[in-house]
Amino acid sequence: MSSDLQWRVWGLAALGFVALLWLLGDMLVPFVTGAAIAYFLNPVVSRLTGAGMPRALAVTLLMLAVIGVVVLAGLLIIPAVVTQMVQLTEAAPELLAQLQEFLRARFPDSDALEDTVKSSLVAMGDTIRDRGAELAQGVLRSVSGLVSTLIFLVITPVVAFYLLLDWPRVVEGADDLLPRQHAPVIRDLANDIDRSIAGFVRGQVTVCLILAAYYATALGLVGLQFGLAIGVIAGLISFIPYIGAIVGGVLAIGVALWQFWGEPGSIAAVLVIFAVGQVLEGNVLVPRIVGNSVRLHPVWLLFAVSAFGMLFGFTGMLVAVPLAASIGVLVRFGLAQYRDSRLYQPDPAPPDEDSKQ
Repeated sequence: MSSDLQWRVWGLAALGFVALLWLLGDMLVPFVTGAAIAYFLNPVVSRLTGAGMPRALAVTLLMLAVIGVVVLAGLLIIPAVVTQMVQLTEAAPELLAQLQEFLRARFPDSDALEDTVKSSLVAMGDTIRDRGAELAQGVLRSVSGLVSTLIFLVITPVVAFYLLLDWPRVVEGADDLLPRQHAPVIRDLANDIDRSIAGFVRGQVTVCLILAAYYATALGLVGLQFGLAIGVIAGLISFIPYIGAIVGGVLAIGVALWQFWGEPGSIAAVLVIFAVGQVLEGNVLVPRIVGNSVRLHPVWLLFAVSAFGMLFGFTGMLVAVPLAASIGVLVRFGLAQYRDSRLYQPDPAPPDEDSKQ
């Protein structure tokens, strides 16, 4: 097969993948979710089978445990988080009015600035309340719609179960379909992509869940209002370095100043919680769980999630990070090929006339 024909075939395959996402959209959600669960849990199944447990038994026990955790979270945690998010957005005007009073007390001579700050804070508070409540309620409706849909409830665990059960055969079958001429290169690229996705996605998802549990529990123990929602938000967006701590810290400290004004100990406790969280993330969790895997640039992550989410909806957001990791590996491979090509390297110098003689 000529090089031009190969490029056309791979280009058509990529276009077909994009068209599939575009046309089917939300129909793919249970299948993509099931495949993601299978990919995430496969290392655990491999360890259990390596210890001598039959694969079918390992997959069954693991899936039952996961379903139990998801049901427990759906009954106890998710409704409480969404409720606190709605309450936080509705309380935003009052919080910003408190900030306005604080600025007026600290800067009494800034009359010219006061009107601007006042109008800006009032507008910001109203916007957060209206848009935030609408967003939170929309998320609640979306989640409730997905969870209550029989198709989603049935297909997702079934897809995850059978993919986990047949994972070695799926990998072997995919390897058997590779063009023999390029099979070694494709295998190397697939291994690099797997390491990147495994290190980043599996590792960062684990880190985000641990941080969400830590922030939510610690802020709840301090008695911070909306602590559960703020902690979950801070933990779940920690896959973008520093963003989770900054967003969560600003929200938590703002609420702490409003709730604990005159109680410096409680405000300091909130600061310590996020300081400890950063130390825990940077020195314990990321080195031990994520390790030295390829980490994606935050700007590239934000662009991927935004672009795929806007183009393909919730399904696009599910595949955004794995595709971003895969594209990163392919771009690095392409740059390495470019640097080795004559397009980048200078032409070899012609032989010297004296050397010919």
